Amino acid sequence: MTNQTITSTVENGNVLVLEREFNAPRELVFRMFKEAEHLKHWWGPQGWELPVCNVDFRPGGVWHYCMKCVDKNQGDFFGMESWGKGVYGEIIEPEKIVYTDYFSDAEGNENPDMPSTEVTLLFVDLGGGRTKLINRAVYGSAESLQTVIDMGMLQGIGETWDRLSERLESLK
Repeated sequence: MTNQTITSTVENGNVLVLEREFNAPRELVFRMFKEAEHLKHWWGPQGWELPVCNVDFRPGGVWHYCMKCVDKNQGDFFGMESWGKGVYGEIIEPEKIVYTDYFSDAEGNENPDMPSTEVTLLFVDLGGGRTKLINRAVYGSAESLQTVIDMGMLQGIGETWDRLSERLESLK
């Protein structure tokens, strides 16, 4: 049984730390974040798909993607597109991925009106085929963190990580 609980902690007002355990080996969990083929199956909240997902997985490389709402039950969100861009900083396989996350447009231009985030993903081998994922997101200010929380980011991450868990189970 997968532990569906995400623990969240705010440090210094502008750092959000999320943790969750997955019932899968560390190398497999890491690969889910590395390969577009896997990201397309689970990135984004329930009812959203990734029609565009381009990954250049190396320091200095860019991950550019589009999330699109395909669930008619989500009302005004149905049909909406949300573009994002990650620029990789540090990669230590299969332990750590550091990237800067931006809201962007279809061409990959960063949206200056939305907060960017410095994200560190740590993949901790718990043994027995279990992995703890630690997502440490540093925002420019407490206000920037509050902006994305107000947008429903915590619920979105919960649903996204549920989808990740389902994807991991399907690959066993």
